[in-house]
Amino acid sequence: MKLTALMQNRTALAGSAITALFIVVIIVGPMISPWGVDKHDFLSVLKPPSWEHPFGTDSLGRDVLTRALAGARVSLMISASGVLAAMALGITTGLFAGYLGGWFDAVVMRVVDLFFAFPAFVLALFLMVALGYGVVNVALAIMLVYMPIFARLTRNTTEVVRDDAYVQAARIMGQGTPRILFREILPNISAPIMVQASIAVAFGIIIESGLSFIGLGVQPPTPSLGVIMADGQEYFRRAPWVLTMTGLTVTTALLALNLLGDGLRDLADPRLKARDS
Repeated sequence: MKLTALMQNRTALAGSAITALFIVVIIVGPMISPWGVDKHDFLSVLKPPSWEHPFGTDSLGRDVLTRALAGARVSLMISASGVLAAMALGITTGLFAGYLGGWFDAVVMRVVDLFFAFPAFVLALFLMVALGYGVVNVALAIMLVYMPIFARLTRNTTEVVRDDAYVQAARIMGQGTPRILFREILPNISAPIMVQASIAVAFGIIIESGLSFIGLGVQPPTPSLGVIMADGQEYFRRAPWVLTMTGLTVTTALLALNLLGDGLRDLADPRLKARDS
């Protein structure tokens, strides 16, 4: 995908701009905020949104905006780490399965089908119960949820192109299987994989937030979007802004990543390129 094509697609451009802005804000925001992430101010407990505290304060007088930005950074890092690990394992497995075929393909796909038998959040919930709490285990759960998706997608697209002329030419030139897979095939099937990656990161944030909200993910005092919302729901009637504003942060992240995914999908599919022309 060329930069000029990205600039010409309104959905992809909007998604890229919002995603980039969101990432900059969650990285820089907590650093320049006058309110620390865990700075308690018992004279400002449960204050509603104001110029001083745009998202209000929580039950310990902490600035919700600062905590939401720091929590978004934690949630995004966990989701992105899990998805990157899922891509590494799933793409490698899918490439070999789609290219080699035969019994190897059959065995790999049956394992993948086993993972697909469980809804994503239920599988993540089961893994957290089995593995225990913590940042690393949440990322591992996200990896195991999305690895089968990348494996299936890569296998299917590899199977389509494995007999194309450029692959046959690489075989005739004597290139080994790993070189053919990673130097020839992978670059030519990367577009749908990148689309899936952006969507997976968005839903990975939902999984992390959901697990942390019910107490099975990131544990306090580490801020994450789920942890902050779980804290806010305890006094929602008195101070609804804690849960509402943190939920708005989640919504913004999902909107940005889904717009980016939709735009990349349009660019990757020739039948959709003309839609935004």
